[in-house]
Amino acid sequence: MRERSYALATDLYELTMAAAYFENQMNHPATFEVFVRWMPPNRSYLVAAGLAQVIEYLLELRFSYRDLEFLRRLPVFRHASDAFFDYLSEFRFRGDVWAMPEGTIFFPNEPILRITAPIIEAQILETYVLAYLNFESAIASKAARIVDAARGRAIIEFGARRAHGMEAALYAARAAYIGGCIGTSNVEAGYLFGIPIYGTAAHSWNMAFPDELDAFRAYLRVFPETTILLIDTYDTLQGARKATALGPVVRGVRLDSGDLATLSKQVRAILDEAGMTETKIIASGDLDEYKIAELLEHGAPIDIFGVGTQLSTSYDAPTLGGVYKLVEEEVDGRILYKIKLSTEKATYPGRKQVWRRTDAEGCFLSDVIALADEPPPPDAFPLLEEIMRGGRLVTSLPTLEEIRERAAENVRRLPEAYRRLKGAAEYPVSRSERLEELRQQVITELQGV
Repeated sequence: MRERSYALATDLYELTMAAAYFENQMNHPATFEVFVRWMPPNRSYLVAAGLAQVIEYLLELRFSYRDLEFLRRLPVFRHASDAFFDYLSEFRFRGDVWAMPEGTIFFPNEPILRITAPIIEAQILETYVLAYLNFESAIASKAARIVDAARGRAIIEFGARRAHGMEAALYAARAAYIGGCIGTSNVEAGYLFGIPIYGTAAHSWNMAFPDELDAFRAYLRVFPETTILLIDTYDTLQGARKATALGPVVRGVRLDSGDLATLSKQVRAILDEAGMTETKIIASGDLDEYKIAELLEHGAPIDIFGVGTQLSTSYDAPTLGGVYKLVEEEVDGRILYKIKLSTEKATYPGRKQVWRRTDAEGCFLSDVIALADEPPPPDAFPLLEEIMRGGRLVTSLPTLEEIRERAAENVRRLPEAYRRLKGAAEYPVSRSERLEELRQQVITELQGV
C-alpha cells in the first residue's frame, strides 16, 4: 500500500481550480468561511470540533515529488504548465485563520472558521477542512446531547466496530470525548489523544468456558482490580447471582440486552442483597439519548452507559453539511464582496465575526453575525479568535481536556429551553444591520451588471 499524502487528500476539483487560477495568473487574496446552513434533524445546537486536525493539516501540507509525478500523469492536467507544478512543489499555507475554539456551541449560518490567503492556497484547503470540521462537530454534538440526557451518569464511547472505518472511529472517539464522554473503548484514541480507555469482555469470553462462573473467575484472576462482568450471555439474573459469588471485588456488571429498565432494577437488588452496593451497573446495546432519557425516567439504577453505533456514526443525523464559501476578494487593492444567490443556498458577503450576548449569570441569550470590523454589540463577546497569521500559529492550541471543559461549560450556559431533546426552542441568531445593508448593496450591483 502506498504512503498516504496530505496533499492528495482532496477532491480533484480543488486542484483543477488551482491549476486554472495559476494559468490565468489569479492568486489574489481571498477569504472563505465555513458555516452550516441549517440544523440537522432533531438538533437545537452544535458543538465545534476538528479544528486541531485542520491546523495540523495547514502546518504540514506539502506536495512531494511523488505527489507531483502522480498529478502530472493524470489526463486532466495534460495542458497544465511545468510552472504550475513548480508552484506546487514549493506550496505552503501562508494565510490567516480565525476560528471558533473547539468546544464552542454554534448555530446555523454562523462562520466557525475563516481563512484568508492567496486564492489558490485557500481553494486547495476546502475538502480537508470540511471533512474534519463536519465529521467531528457532528459527533461532538451528538455526544453532548447524550451526555446531557444522562443527567450526570457517565457515558463511554463504544462505537469503533460500527464506525465508517478505523480513522473515522479514531476521530469519533476524540469528538465524543470533547462532547463529554468519560472515555472510549478505542485503544488508539487513548494512545494518540490520552483519552481514558475502558473495556470489559465480549460474550465470546463467557461462551469459551464450560460454565459462566468459571469464565467470571478466570477473568477476575487476570484483572483483579478492574473486573467488570458481562452477565447477560445466558440468563441475566442468574449471571448477576453468579457475580455475587465473587463478592465486592467485582467493580461492575454490564447489561447488553433485554428490558434494561426492569433488569437493572432486579440486578441492583441482587447485588445490594449480597452487600455489593458499590458495584456499578453498566448498560449498552443500541442506546441513544432518547433511550437513555427514557430509562432514567423509569428509574433505572444504571451508573454508566456505553454508547456505540448511535454515537460514533451520529446515526440519526450522520452528516452535518457545513460549507466553505468565498465571501471576499482583494484585487488591485480593492475589496470585492462575494455572495451566492442560489435558491436555498444564498450567502452573505464579507469577513464576519459572531458575537454572543449573555445575561447577568453568564447564560447565553442570543448571537449576532456581523462584519468583522464592526464594533461589538453591548454585553457581548466574540466567538471567532485569531489562530494563524501568515501561516504561523499566533496562539497556543488548547489541550483536549481544556476543549472538553469548554464544551461542558458551553452546554451548561445554554438555557434548558434550547437543549431539550424534543420541542427545543430555536436559539435567536440575527445579522447586523450593516451586514444586511452590504448584502443588499452587492445584490444591487450584481443586478446592474
